[in-house]
Amino acid sequence: MKSPKTFSVTFWLKKRSIRPNGHIPIYARIHVEGVRVDLSVKRSTLESDWCLETSRLNPRIKGSENVNFYLDEVYANLIECHRQLYFEGKPISAQAIKSRYLGTDKSLDTLCDIIKYHWEVESTKLEKGTLKNYNATEKYLKRFIRHKYKKDDLHLNFIDYQFIVEFEQFLRTTPSLKASQPLSNNGIMKHMERFQKLINIAVKLGCIITNPFNMYSLKFENYDSDFLEPEELKCLNGFNSNDSSLMTVKDMFLFACYTGLSYIEIKSLTKEGIVEGVDGKLWIDVRRKKTKTKVKVPLLPQALEILNKYLSNAENDRFSGLLPVFSNQTVNKYLKTIIKEVDIDKNITFHVARHTFATTVTLLNDVPLETVSKLLGHTKLSTTQKYARVMEKKISKDISRLKQVLKENEHKNNVKPPKFESVHLRIV
Repeated sequence: MKSPKTFSVTFWLKKRSIRPNGHIPIYARIHVEGVRVDLSVKRSTLESDWCLETSRLNPRIKGSENVNFYLDEVYANLIECHRQLYFEGKPISAQAIKSRYLGTDKSLDTLCDIIKYHWEVESTKLEKGTLKNYNATEKYLKRFIRHKYKKDDLHLNFIDYQFIVEFEQFLRTTPSLKASQPLSNNGIMKHMERFQKLINIAVKLGCIITNPFNMYSLKFENYDSDFLEPEELKCLNGFNSNDSSLMTVKDMFLFACYTGLSYIEIKSLTKEGIVEGVDGKLWIDVRRKKTKTKVKVPLLPQALEILNKYLSNAENDRFSGLLPVFSNQTVNKYLKTIIKEVDIDKNITFHVARHTFATTVTLLNDVPLETVSKLLGHTKLSTTQKYARVMEKKISKDISRLKQVLKENEHKNNVKPPKFESVHLRIV
């Protein structure tokens, strides 16, 4: 059983919510360990009828006896809620007491309870791909619990800093769910990040008082993702096949290479997303699916050509968007076939097109990093820097330009000034 915590209940008037008739709502304030939560008691009074010393109505006021009796009952019920939580051995917080009083508290005692709650409440806010990743994290958590505790579930009280550290170590040694996709450091950190979000839910619900992740830090490693260099992009442009599906995937990938849009943004692109820009030419005007940031991208000739080619698909019932985009899994499967055909030895997925736009199409052609950041819809310049590597060819190009400038400067410095013959003065 946990030791008692500092706990108190007081009543106060919420003056900011004064009503037209002058009445002010009465609220109960629950304090636990310095943390407070307010609760409406569904009663109101005039400020002149309220006694600050007793936090009740002035007993001389008509009708005060009923209201004060009601407040006493609320007070007693809140005390009882505290007592129940204490004797049940559950974490005591101001929010937990309020939830128990309102009857909205659920018996969320174990990790599986939190996982179930996450699926029931939070899942509606997440994309399918994100939910799939949570499913993998949950499988690893259950595997770890069975390995360490020989159980299928674990009470939240056992999840502490040591549990977190041991779970991370377990991920570094356990076989991956997919043999073809071994867990990397960053993959492990993503699982730890999702686990942290599950624990944050437990903290918010008052199931855990002290967050065990407070002393833990995620350590991602910087890495360079693959992208197509100019010659490789040219090879891909030249790819041809009798398979219409392969050609469609090739075109969608190239469209992403020349616009910087992600898979889901191209899939959901509609006619409304194509607008006339400030220069009188066609632009893409959409919001990023991930961050809801507004993105405006001028259509390069290569992208416009692909768009015109598939313009008739806007009326095709098979595809909801402007362009014919297959499922992500199908697209990546066909991409591997195409990349193998053009003899490019890289691990290419659809997202590589976005890196190619940032690096090969824009930065290599001297588009400023700040502009690239806007085109990609990033809110931070540091995010763009992770996408846009400075390639050796750009370094060579920049140094060649520098060499030329230095050579010209050296030539200027080596030009000798004209000689002036000395003139002897004669006295006439």
